[in-house]
Amino acid sequence: MKLLVLAGEESGVHYAERISAAVRARCPDVEIRGYSDYGFKTADLAVFGIWAVLRRIFFFLRVKRTMVRAIDEWKPDVVCTIDYPGMNLKLAAYAKSKGIKAVHVVCPQVWAWHQGRIPRIERSLDKICCFFPFEPAIFRPGLAEFVGHPLAQEFEGAADGGEASREKGLVALLPGSRLGEIEKHLPTLLEAVAPLDGIRVAIPAANDRARVAIERIVAGFKSKLSTLTVQSGGARELLRRADVAAVASGTATLEAALARCPTVLVYKVGPILAAFLRRAINGVKHVGLANIIAEKSGAECPMPELLQENFTVEAVRGYLERWLGDPVSRAEAAKKLDKTLEMLESSGDAYARIADAILS
Repeated sequence: MKLLVLAGEESGVHYAERISAAVRARCPDVEIRGYSDYGFKTADLAVFGIWAVLRRIFFFLRVKRTMVRAIDEWKPDVVCTIDYPGMNLKLAAYAKSKGIKAVHVVCPQVWAWHQGRIPRIERSLDKICCFFPFEPAIFRPGLAEFVGHPLAQEFEGAADGGEASREKGLVALLPGSRLGEIEKHLPTLLEAVAPLDGIRVAIPAANDRARVAIERIVAGFKSKLSTLTVQSGGARELLRRADVAAVASGTATLEAALARCPTVLVYKVGPILAAFLRRAINGVKHVGLANIIAEKSGAECPMPELLQENFTVEAVRGYLERWLGDPVSRAEAAKKLDKTLEMLESSGDAYARIADAILS
């Protein structure tokens, strides 16, 4: 059997590795390929913002041509695309047009914006594996399945000492994995934590390129933050230990929620993209995954969101100071997270269910 697994961002690569292992456990002779087998690195694929994509439009056209040719020449039995919908859904649609089974993991966020995409998505795919329980009902019966959230089961399976495992005064800053995100978010985050007394700051870098960008920005704050460290990877373990965190919107905010770490969500994009998103997003009131789950279930949102002009030094500092100094506020934040994350619980192994969808 030949399986093409396409993941264009760090979180998707994490899922891809485990999905591939689950498929191999059932089908030991499977041959699996991905973007990297055709010379494309995750750091190059994960570009942030409309203008960044336009500046590299010829690169992305080359990616698409290369992968279309790979589908034609290698002839996989199944194409499994993971998130990264701008490129991956196009490739999945092409594979299906050639009679190849197309399975997509991580539901496109049609519940948030551009619901008009739903018929096109339905035509492009044979199966959608959803991580949130409210997503399958969006599509025609039988197309989408709630498999549970893999991160939820990974956190459940890991040792967790609860509040006893927290390191007093440890602040985790996760500005994002893309270079544009780091440049937009990290200076404000560093300014926010610089005056706080008795803290230690840790920043995990998703990859080597991200680490270089982080260290360049951090260099200007060394005199203010002598206890700051930049580490390679280890974001999840850091969030388990951290007293509090400030995290850029994305999968990392869900990891922070699963770690029960009081977290303020931040995000900022350029003014043109921001104006577009304000008009386009009409299906939800929040951007954080934990908050969206709470919103859909009628629960209280557990994670304050500081977006665009609301993402300021003073606002970030205010939330972190409150949680660092007030045990009652910390307990309230943890309680909200617990209630929200109950929605992600599902019996069985999410990766096994995805493997079954691929192989069935």
